[in-house]
Amino acid sequence: MRKAITLILLCFSVAAWSQQEEQFTQFMYYKMGFNPAYAGSNEAPCISILARNQWLGIEGAPETQLLTFNMPLFNQRVGIGATVSRHTIGLTERFTADGVYSYRIPVGRGYLRMGVQGSIRLIRSNFNKAESTQPIDTDVAIPVGIQSKYVPNFGAGIYYSSQRFFFGVSAPRLLQNNIDLADGGGVLSKEVSHLYVMGGILFKIGENVQLQPQLLLKYVKGAPFDGDANVNFIFSEKFTAGVSYRLGGSKKSGIGESVSLVFGAQITDDILFGVSYDYTLSGLRDYNTGSIEAMLRYCIGGSSKGDIYVNPRFF
Repeated sequence: MRKAITLILLCFSVAAWSQQEEQFTQFMYYKMGFNPAYAGSNEAPCISILARNQWLGIEGAPETQLLTFNMPLFNQRVGIGATVSRHTIGLTERFTADGVYSYRIPVGRGYLRMGVQGSIRLIRSNFNKAESTQPIDTDVAIPVGIQSKYVPNFGAGIYYSSQRFFFGVSAPRLLQNNIDLADGGGVLSKEVSHLYVMGGILFKIGENVQLQPQLLLKYVKGAPFDGDANVNFIFSEKFTAGVSYRLGGSKKSGIGESVSLVFGAQITDDILFGVSYDYTLSGLRDYNTGSIEAMLRYCIGGSSKGDIYVNPRFF
């Protein structure tokens, strides 16, 4: 009975949000995943690994792993990047490969980047893993075996950054592709465009302490407005500690989807590590022990400049 209730709540929550893309508490370290114009903003080639387990304790809850790379070219006028990711929820598994290009022009005291993105996705569901109260082969409405589909897409964005401020607007996937896995006629489900607006500013509040509030706002037509708000304290330009809040959740609770603790450390000039823990605020909080996320970034032959560590210059 507990598994049945959990599954119902999980499906209800996903349907209520109508958000198809992955969410990350440490979005500040994965800007390129939301805005292709960010590519090349670091002063050196950077490789990042990020993993997220959402709603621990719920069977079939979302899990995401990704590997991303970006670098500047031609005196930092051009940026290129690529991401490979895997996302699972329930019986469904999704692999995505993204390629990104950006171009930078000086504007005022900072730089404006314009970026484009192309992607290909493999979406598949393994119905052999399905559990039912009666034999699956007696219900013709339940598919058998593995069903899959490849889906291409493209998107674009703009991103402005200066020494103390960044702002970006993007839509990484513009095509509303049919993502039905069955061969029947009609369209039951399709990809929907996600619009992202991000921004942040850096304040110096002491000799070795800085304050950095950041926002990631998300809009999907026909879905409730969603967003993440984060406030980080930066100590000696090497360590961060902060809190985040995510909108969403159920209308019944009305207090949002989660609140999070976020920690980061510049282990060396080249290596940045971050971790976060989300406490669930929605109706699912009685059925899980929270969500956890970890990030590791290595900048080849240079420090993680471009974000908030090691004498920050540009976000």
